Amino acid sequence: MDALEALNTRRSIKGYKSDMPSQQQIEEITKAGMAAPTGMGMQSPLIVVVKNKELRDELSKMNAEVLGANADPFYGAPVVIIVLADKSRNTYLYDGSLVMGNMLNAAHAVGLGACWIHRAKEVFATERGKQMLKQWGIEGDYEGIGHVVVGYPAVEPKEAKPRKADYVRVIE
Repeated sequence: MDALEALNTRRSIKGYKSDMPSQQQIEEITKAGMAAPTGMGMQSPLIVVVKNKELRDELSKMNAEVLGANADPFYGAPVVIIVLADKSRNTYLYDGSLVMGNMLNAAHAVGLGACWIHRAKEVFATERGKQMLKQWGIEGDYEGIGHVVVGYPAVEPKEAKPRKADYVRVIE
């Protein structure tokens, strides 16, 4: 699949098989995340790949609590890729968002489904979230940007909504 096809056909997947993606697929996804542009090339984001089921389930529960729900907000995906960014960089939110976008598109390009799941900011602002970061050796003023859930799709993606007529404006 070429780049433009991947960009134009990617959809958020909201249901996953339990099969674990290959290490090569995960590495391709994170490599694409690391290739995202960042303000002044300072690389403020960090990428954390969670394949451990118990930790994945704990993160799901924490995310659901923020949401005020009991369901799995990760839609059963076996891998959760967390993007954090260093708040000392004034472009941290944009940097982390670009990393997220690159990884979503890369997941599609390597034959996996993916979805951006919010609430990482709230999850990692909790005492347990801060404890996790410390256990992972992450120190500093990092904020959760988002979770990219990844796996083999168990559902067909929804068709894209029609693009609004005035999405692009050309000024000559």
